[in-house]
Amino acid sequence: MTAPTSAPPLGQPSRVLFVTGRLAEPALRQTLERMAPSFACDVAVMHITVAALMTTPWIARFLQVPLPQGTDLVLIPGLCEGDTSVISKPAGVRVEKGPKDVREIPEYFGHAALQRDYGAWDIEILAEINNAPRVSRNEIQADAQRYRASGADYIDIGCTPGLAFPALGAVVRELVDTGLRVSIDSFDRDEILTAVHAGASLVLSVNSTNLDVARELSGRGVRVVVIPDFGGSLDTLEPSIALLRKWDVPFLIDPVIEPIGFGFAASLARYIETRRRYPDAEMMMGIGNLTELTAADSTGVNAILVGICQELGVHMVLTTEVIGWAHGAVREIDIARRLMHYAVHNKVVPKRVDDRLVTITDAKILTYTEAELRDLQSRITDPNFRIFTDRDTITVLNRDLFVRGTDIQEIFNQLGVSEATHAFYLGKELAKAKLAITLGKTYRQEGTLNWGYLTPPDDPVAEHVRLTQRSARTERPERAAPARPSGDPLDERQP
Repeated sequence: MTAPTSAPPLGQPSRVLFVTGRLAEPALRQTLERMAPSFACDVAVMHITVAALMTTPWIARFLQVPLPQGTDLVLIPGLCEGDTSVISKPAGVRVEKGPKDVREIPEYFGHAALQRDYGAWDIEILAEINNAPRVSRNEIQADAQRYRASGADYIDIGCTPGLAFPALGAVVRELVDTGLRVSIDSFDRDEILTAVHAGASLVLSVNSTNLDVARELSGRGVRVVVIPDFGGSLDTLEPSIALLRKWDVPFLIDPVIEPIGFGFAASLARYIETRRRYPDAEMMMGIGNLTELTAADSTGVNAILVGICQELGVHMVLTTEVIGWAHGAVREIDIARRLMHYAVHNKVVPKRVDDRLVTITDAKILTYTEAELRDLQSRITDPNFRIFTDRDTITVLNRDLFVRGTDIQEIFNQLGVSEATHAFYLGKELAKAKLAITLGKTYRQEGTLNWGYLTPPDDPVAEHVRLTQRSARTERPERAAPARPSGDPLDERQP
């Protein structure tokens, strides 16, 4: 179809065969033309109307081989079910499932190039189990395993001042026995030593009020977090740091981040000054002070704070997930530390690299023009409805009707559908389409909306309910569908 405009970048294919169906062919060709890729492109249009209904065994059966000379990648639609190896083995080339939407192909190849170097991180995550003495041992174990699965490197046991914790040693030992690294969050000497004896390897925190406990940790390989004296300036760090060095106790410095309204900006300045004073010291930031105490979605807050940590060389952060809007904070920080590591080390802005922290409004809304949708309608031969959205309008069409509007009740009333199963299906999809418009998201029929890292997988079972009765609003006689080739599934999805 096209010749490469230049040599493909390292890791990029030199010639790609795009597999599609008849309805999606024009959109695919237009996308590739606008993309002007650095590799050569060919398009294999399968004898099927809706590309998403193909399975990999079906493609393997009908894909013409040998492939165009020089092909080193076959890209099939992302919604195709099945193992790609059934295609790659007979074809003799790599086969990948592309994006679920043809309009995302340019981004797909852009991301493929950066993935070679993406994913590294150098910030450790401490996930705190807050107020642990009030939490059952089973709950602590369950939360710890959930945090670990989300990306936590340490499980921090948060003690409560003045509240006895007789099970502390057993709790720490149980976590360590499952392979977890554990930190103890307490100023109490006895609690610190109990946790360390049970296997804790990090202590939060010490200053001049309890520094003597650090001397007993010398030679144990246990790190401590040193903070300024309560109400004191950064100058109070120096005597504590001098003793820790004398006792050969490894440490991290935490200048303490404050909530907004209580000195947040000034506390950021303390981190910058601490890095100036101690250019080689390890540092920590308790970013949970911001996410827990700011009534805002934690994704953006975590991203910014981790970016600050990355620039300052703060290689440990402490967080928790107590307040509702911070549920998922550990996972968010795990994503953010990879994104910010890539941005800082490659000197690029953290944009168009990893969009998993964009959860509410999509970075880009993919739409079709009304002209493109009317062209699509002209090639549809079945009565099933396709639903599309743009920034403010919903379009529903089949071979007979073309309805556009913003009120989903009015749209539904124009469809003339009385069959219960299909009415339920359309109601569900129209509600999802309205939500997409309201929040600024790309709608994809029978697919989940994109919620960033929170996006659930698509239902592997096709949801579409075929329209078995004629719409009461059909404006012209029903046409007989053309004969289908053997193995061609029914038209049930949008392209």
